[in-house]
Amino acid sequence: MGYFAVAVGTATRNKDGKIIESWYPQPILNPTDNLIAALNGVAKLNGGNQTTVIEHSLMSDLSDCFNKAGHRDSAQFCRATESSHQTIVLTVLESDAAPTSIGEGYLKLQLLSHRLVKPHGCSLDGLFGLLHNIAWTSEGPIDLPELADRQMEARLNGRVLDVNCVDKFPKMTNYVVPKGIRIGDASRVRLGAHIGEGTTVMHEGFVNFNAGTEAVSMVEGRITAGVMVGDGSDVGGGSSIMGTLSGGGKVVVSLGKNCLLGANSGIGIPLGDRCTVEAGLYVTAGTKVAMLDNGKQLVKTVKARDLAGQSDLLFWRNAETGRVECLSNKTAVELNTELHSNN
Repeated sequence: MGYFAVAVGTATRNKDGKIIESWYPQPILNPTDNLIAALNGVAKLNGGNQTTVIEHSLMSDLSDCFNKAGHRDSAQFCRATESSHQTIVLTVLESDAAPTSIGEGYLKLQLLSHRLVKPHGCSLDGLFGLLHNIAWTSEGPIDLPELADRQMEARLNGRVLDVNCVDKFPKMTNYVVPKGIRIGDASRVRLGAHIGEGTTVMHEGFVNFNAGTEAVSMVEGRITAGVMVGDGSDVGGGSSIMGTLSGGGKVVVSLGKNCLLGANSGIGIPLGDRCTVEAGLYVTAGTKVAMLDNGKQLVKTVKARDLAGQSDLLFWRNAETGRVECLSNKTAVELNTELHSNN
């Protein structure tokens, strides 16, 4: 059984020498045994999952390891670090186990944002508790206990230290910008988001870590942690998809292909392909839904959870009775190809 992933990158350490974040420009999924053996010869790996601080004097040898394995971008990065004063780290994941260090956690988040794995494609168990809040500033990440001193230092030197946010997760675009996307407000897409090629995230759109889109989608609402949206689907303005961190429990909520969530609508159940939810309607697992036939006559009443994963459904709220109703929907949502071109 081969190794899960490997990457070389830079890391930020606090005054105590603890790594608080790490950046990997070219993570490698499923590296060859030959590459791992070569890296072990240079870095003296101990086996298992680990993050190792690499001395700059070893970067030339590390570059040769990547170059011989055909990973020229990683080799070039190693060469470029020889004159750098940054902390260089090598993170090796022998298995897809729950992350136990900052380096492991950040590598897995970047595997997602580089589209090397899809949401739920790697173990992130315990990650939220592993990471801690950091001040993300105009001068890079700063450990919170050190922020006041850094702000004072900046002011005394005629600068203003701009604190963009205080969070466990940085914005994705400071680490990777995947090909073929548009993002109106980069602060609303967290590292660990999987943004498919052709996706547009508008200014009010939000995509959490371990969540995202398959390919071409318009995102004007919230894609919560754990949620995947299929190709051709539209997440309307102000809409929301319930994730496992927001009341969804262990149920994986997803949206299939060519679906439409109307403005200010939402779902708490997974839906298949070609489904539509009327604007303003939030369908949770316990919502009572009146199933209608083609003549719009009541067939039966079910809980929405009984419809989980089904395709060709149209949900609306009856304007006269307030009843949530569902009808078979045989028309797919077709996104405007010119509007969604991100070339």
